[in-house]
Amino acid sequence: MLCRACPFECDVDRSAALGVCRASDRFEISLAQLHHWEEPPISGTRGSGTIFFSHCNLRCKFCQNYDISQLGRGREVSPERLQAIMLELEQQGAHNINLVSPTHYSEQLLSVLEKVRARLKIPIVWNSNAYEKAETLARFEGLVHIYLPDLKYHCDESARRYSSAPDYFRFASAAITEMKRQVGQNRYDEHGFIQKGLIIRHLVLPGHTEDSKKILAWIHEDLGPQTTVSLMAQYYPVYHAAELPGMNRRLPTGEYEDVRRCFDELGFEGFAQEPSSASRDYTPDFNGRGV
Repeated sequence: MLCRACPFECDVDRSAALGVCRASDRFEISLAQLHHWEEPPISGTRGSGTIFFSHCNLRCKFCQNYDISQLGRGREVSPERLQAIMLELEQQGAHNINLVSPTHYSEQLLSVLEKVRARLKIPIVWNSNAYEKAETLARFEGLVHIYLPDLKYHCDESARRYSSAPDYFRFASAAITEMKRQVGQNRYDEHGFIQKGLIIRHLVLPGHTEDSKKILAWIHEDLGPQTTVSLMAQYYPVYHAAELPGMNRRLPTGEYEDVRRCFDELGFEGFAQEPSSASRDYTPDFNGRGV
């Protein structure tokens, strides 16, 4: 089967060749564990059952998880083992199964989720970079309960320069609109843990406050102020960020506060990180544990 899962539409047989994402047709996982550093309604008290997939369809030059997304660190697992990992995480107390960077495995995940859904009693989270095709996501209706996309850029020039992602906002905005159509308004259990819905993440980049404000304005106008937004301040220069003018520095507190004021003025529900979150301490140690 030729892969056309994401906007790149590489048209390659991944059993024999590699496309932009550099992933074969077999699952590769770098880490599976209970994760306590997601948004509070996702991590809850016992942790989110995160499964970090290796590789990525974006080439972000500042990626904090570059050893798995760009360098491909991980181990191959069978579809059957992937199902077993999900069930094991549930048994460990996970509030949900959190699929991190799943986009390039969309086709393979369809059959896995169809087979495991009757056995899982907790929600599935689709934790992605949003550079996705709405028609691909439509196939997951009823299989994914919570969407957690990172809406990275409004400016196409920035998307191309930093992530090699042409027309990023056009694809991402359509993808997120499809996510919203599927899940509707957020639903929580009696403890305040999310069971169904959408949380949009946005990482504020140094020198790009106006782009961040445009993203917030789009969410407000097209999806509504009731949309849950997670505003992130955790940028710090890593991987190839030193090669990018203006990006080889941490996010200034004043720039983040400027975007946060816009966030507050628009009346969003959601979360805003503290600047102290810009630390390697919050990046998982990817060593294949739990695989």
